[in-house]
Amino acid sequence: MTATAQDRAAAVPASEQLVARIRELQPLLAANSAQGEQDRRVVEESITALSAAGVFKVAQPRRYGGYETSMRTMLDVSAAVGEADGGTAWVVTLCNVCAWLTGLFSERAQDDVWAATPDAKVSGVLAPTSESVKVDGGFRVTGKWFWNSGSWHADWAVLGIPIVDDAGDPVDQGLALIPRSDLDLKETWFVAGMRSSGSNCLIANDVFVPGHRLMSVPPAIGGQYATERTEEKLYRSAFVPLLALVLAGPQLGMGRTALDIVTAAAAKKPISYTFYTAQADSVAFQLQLAEAAMRIESAHLHAYRAADDIDRAAAAGEYPDVLARARVRADTGWALENVTRAIDILLSAHGASSFAESSPLQRIWRDSAVAARHAVTLPAVDYEVYGKALLGRADQITPLI
Repeated sequence: MTATAQDRAAAVPASEQLVARIRELQPLLAANSAQGEQDRRVVEESITALSAAGVFKVAQPRRYGGYETSMRTMLDVSAAVGEADGGTAWVVTLCNVCAWLTGLFSERAQDDVWAATPDAKVSGVLAPTSESVKVDGGFRVTGKWFWNSGSWHADWAVLGIPIVDDAGDPVDQGLALIPRSDLDLKETWFVAGMRSSGSNCLIANDVFVPGHRLMSVPPAIGGQYATERTEEKLYRSAFVPLLALVLAGPQLGMGRTALDIVTAAAAKKPISYTFYTAQADSVAFQLQLAEAAMRIESAHLHAYRAADDIDRAAAAGEYPDVLARARVRADTGWALENVTRAIDILLSAHGASSFAESSPLQRIWRDSAVAARHAVTLPAVDYEVYGKALLGRADQITPLI
């Protein structure tokens, strides 16, 4: 290892250190959460503080000053931010996972993003909602990509495009790295929850994408990436499992905070129209609290099992088989279903005051509910994928496993 490489390795904080840094910022993140929701974007003060703490470096290659950590650390970081604000956690999560995606591209493409601007952030949408024209040296791309979380803060975007032949016929599905300066932004994010995620529409009008900034998706699903740096463990992680599981991180943090708020209030909050002067004295409340806590614990156990499976395989240079990858999708769906159900129980146990605009519980409830409906993490779909894999059936419903 060279001296420079040794210095970079020494500068990488442990997961516990990153979480500790975030915990110091939680009062700031929480204080800015209402303004972020109103503005439909995370307050820049929060983004600046998180950037200074290295929170956006967890999935960036060390070659560019990143931390190049692990799936487990990505969950821990997102959850710690989620304890303070779900929308901010969602932006952190999506920017980090898009940094990981960027690390799968060729080194030349990665240099375009980070060599001159190591703090560059990336947003992204995988759906190929665009048109492509093959030209010398690459493609000209026109299209719209909705729900680019973190769109206000990103310097680049990784976006799905169709790969076409000379006749214009689709022959492949690709991901393209495009500078944010080449894209227009339309504000389209008017929603009930996750308002501060700024998940707007990015628009390309005849934008040239050179061939080295393209990556084919079908081989990536099977673990064949464009990066030449095959020694970098994080970028050997399973494609779809990581993309799905990372979305559980904010939910874990929101669930923990909801439980803390309801538990802390129980000793002094009465149950209206009963003789209970404290919720804590009620057996019915105790049962609800216990069920919510167990569901949140179950979410953590499944999410961390899946993260460890991803990290272990990447470290060993092994690509998980279809059954193992399908189980990660099921673990993700199970985690989300249990957190959202736990939050519902907690709000019912806490009472109607949960829904006061001044209560952080109502924002947690809305943010969690919206985030849990991401198409890649829908529990029923995830369970069907896993059930078919368990049975060895050939009629899978998606290639995204």
